[in-house]
Amino acid sequence: MKPFDPRILRVVPATRRPVAALAGIGVAQGIATIGTAFALAALVVAVVRGQDLVAPLAWTGGLFAVRALLGAVSEMIAAHAGTVVATRLREQLLEVWSRRTIDERPSGDRALTLATQGTGAVEPYVAKYLPALVSAAVVPPLAIACLLVVDWPSALVVILTVPLLPLFAALIGATTQENTERRWDSLRDLSGHFLDVMRGLPTLVSYGRAERQVEVIGEVSQRHRRATMRTLRLAFMSAAALELLATISVAIVAVVVGLRLTTGSTELLVGLTAILLAPEAYWPIRRVGTEFHSAADGAAALDEILADLEPHENPHDLKEMRPDAHDLKEMRPDAHDNPHDLKEMRAKGGAPFALPGTVSLTGVDYSYPGAERAVLAGVDLVAGPGLTVVTGPSGCGKTTLLEVIAGIRRPDRGEIHSPEVHLVTQRPFLGAGTLRANLTIAGPAESTDVWQALREVGLDEAIAALPQGIDSPLGDDGFGLSAGQRARLVLARALLSPSPVVLLDEPTAHVDLESAATIGDTITHLAATRTVIAVSHQPDLVARADHHVRLGQPAVTR
Repeated sequence: MKPFDPRILRVVPATRRPVAALAGIGVAQGIATIGTAFALAALVVAVVRGQDLVAPLAWTGGLFAVRALLGAVSEMIAAHAGTVVATRLREQLLEVWSRRTIDERPSGDRALTLATQGTGAVEPYVAKYLPALVSAAVVPPLAIACLLVVDWPSALVVILTVPLLPLFAALIGATTQENTERRWDSLRDLSGHFLDVMRGLPTLVSYGRAERQVEVIGEVSQRHRRATMRTLRLAFMSAAALELLATISVAIVAVVVGLRLTTGSTELLVGLTAILLAPEAYWPIRRVGTEFHSAADGAAALDEILADLEPHENPHDLKEMRPDAHDLKEMRPDAHDNPHDLKEMRAKGGAPFALPGTVSLTGVDYSYPGAERAVLAGVDLVAGPGLTVVTGPSGCGKTTLLEVIAGIRRPDRGEIHSPEVHLVTQRPFLGAGTLRANLTIAGPAESTDVWQALREVGLDEAIAALPQGIDSPLGDDGFGLSAGQRARLVLARALLSPSPVVLLDEPTAHVDLESAATIGDTITHLAATRTVIAVSHQPDLVARADHHVRLGQPAVTR
């Protein structure tokens, strides 16, 4: 059985207050529970002896009301805490992963599983398992202490039998944890395989292999189903074992009390109080065992999540690879200090966007993890304002070079100096949302600037014709737009970005000739005010370049 992991308080500070509140409520619930046993025993004795029932009824009803109120408050706090913790963990995971290089991030299937099912599974761990732990830490000691005062023989029976429950729970929990880890691995395999199939579905359909993947996904799903059923079977068996053990222990207390009542060695009030207190020493521990099974996935996921959120030690820091704000300012033209606003810049013929910086690479080597050969070896590059086009055969490292400049990949050796960059990949992110939200993902922008960027890429008329204009919804991965429109849309987003350096990976690939010409004109205009480094095989874009870099060969300046 897994105890509370204190790392969650450090990683998610928002958990501290709910956990402290749950601990306080748990103590109050324990006291109310003990008081209810005394009040209920007094009420039964009063009924048997024909005494006044007003005071016992008032105490019993009041304590039951207090327990109900505390239970409701505890459920509300626990549910809120579970939601907050799951949300914060998901946000922190995405934030941490976004700051790491590709080689330091988890694999796609693991990242998808942790960010979705993983963080969701943590919610019952916080909302159910932690309150049960608090009750198990408070109520049994209180019940045993009261039993020692009220009826020490009954307390002795409880003291001897209570340790059996956590012992059996720990033994069962170890097996449960192993099954849960296997189930978690099968879920990760299922998620990863399904993700790979969805990404490669067009290719599979083209080669007539899509139907085969139905069978493969079915096999992976069956493995996950069998792992889930093994976990559920073990959960039911362990719950029955703990219930049986607790029932036998309470029955022993009841038999001992009954024998002593028949011999007259104890009073009815004392014996009845002992019988009512005994279950309270077992029930919270049984509840911990039950809730542990429902939160087992969350416990397994929490281990991996907290491991990912721990400080990532690396002797090199991405910040060291980039100049600070003062250096960046010195690298830019004097026009950056011009007090005139964007409208005046536009009136003079300049673009209302950020000014360029300078990118320099010296002796940069990079090799993929586990690869024997370096994909980049001794790369030297200086790119200033204007258009720099990088060409070379497939597999020579052109895309990797852009990712190294962007800081997405960390070089094995060498120096990189670059201001903030905006990278447009071959498959750029277009999320489900409005066109405006996808265009302004780098930050808010005025409507006039948004429409100017759309005019630059030739999309203003097409978007203006939509029923909701710039606020029209866009499907996931740009669904609803053609390949050429998607390419121009992400180029408009680059225009709106404040980054002084723009990196483009095959910007004219998979588009028609008209779109390619428009994109080329936009890139030329963009390069007039910024540093643009583009990877391309298109002769037209190479002809527009101020600098032509062939990987492994010296740059050509026009």
